[in-house]
Amino acid sequence: ARRRGAHVYAEVAGFAGRSNAYHMTGLKSDGAEMAEAIRAALDEARLDPTAVDYVNAHGSGTKQNDRHETAAFKRSLGEHAHRVPVSSIKSMIGHSLGAIGSLEVAASALAIEHNTVPPTANLHEADPACDLDYTPRTARERKLRNVLSV
Repeated sequence: ARRRGAHVYAEVAGFAGRSNAYHMTGLKSDGAEMAEAIRAALDEARLDPTAVDYVNAHGSGTKQNDRHETAAFKRSLGEHAHRVPVSSIKSMIGHSLGAIGSLEVAASALAIEHNTVPPTANLHEADPACDLDYTPRTARERKLRNVLSV
């Protein structure tokens, strides 16, 4: 983009992936594998967890997944997990299966461009086990430099 003189919305500074053999579709509630992937991506990007300004969660809206992600964010971001806004664009566009990763990267880049945390639409009552700032119902202006998309 720079060589072409095009506008640069964002840069992917780090990435990582992990998996487990726990269950074909089930997730362990401790979030260990996701937390490990988050830490590896932050290490590759040379970012401290406190540098994360917003988390674009997978956010499928299932009890199992939401609790897994909450645990992973707490494990990987420490106390900062309670200070960083988290939201899911799936609350507005649904789950597009294989395409969702690309859409979430694009949404993360636009969040940075516009310094806006997208809302988790229709979140009226959070699961008590999911006690982070899930940006319910309304977008929020916030200076964003580093976004974590999972």
